[in-house]
Amino acid sequence: STIWQILKTAGIDPAPGRSDVTWSQFLRSQAAVACDFATIDTVTLRRFYLLFFIHIPTRTIWLGGITKHPTGAWTTQAARNLFVRHSEQLADAKALVRDRGSQFIDTFDGSFRTEGLKILKTPVRSPVANAFAERWIGTLRREVLDRTIIWNRRELQRIVVDYIEHFNSHRPHR
Repeated sequence: STIWQILKTAGIDPAPGRSDVTWSQFLRSQAAVACDFATIDTVTLRRFYLLFFIHIPTRTIWLGGITKHPTGAWTTQAARNLFVRHSEQLADAKALVRDRGSQFIDTFDGSFRTEGLKILKTPVRSPVANAFAERWIGTLRREVLDRTIIWNRRELQRIVVDYIEHFNSHRPHR
């Protein structure tokens, strides 16, 4: 109550009244692109990492790649490939939302900065800040991976590519 009284005396409104723009509205207005890794385990207990990018205003998903060992160099090359394949769709993007994973090195960020995007890092251990990417991971798991036995990388690649094509063209959000 002391802080409330100090703020009231200074004429400062409470935090919820200071800004009318929510995080979700901010990301949509910035035409942001979010990226994240999803981990997928096979029947033989091999773990693969799926890198994907989501264009937030249109909910379009682009596959960055699938690997056993997501290094900084691999992730940077995936970012470069993204701009080679989808430069037209990314023309309106102003920001990249990503977590603070060790795979996202300075050259990865540099790939986006050279294209004019601002890097927005999510706070530590706060998946809600990258909710669009986290929700897509949940959708991928519920609709495909929980119902499919994955044997190897090639099969995983085929299944994910087919699902992304379905998601981008036949989903009600379109």
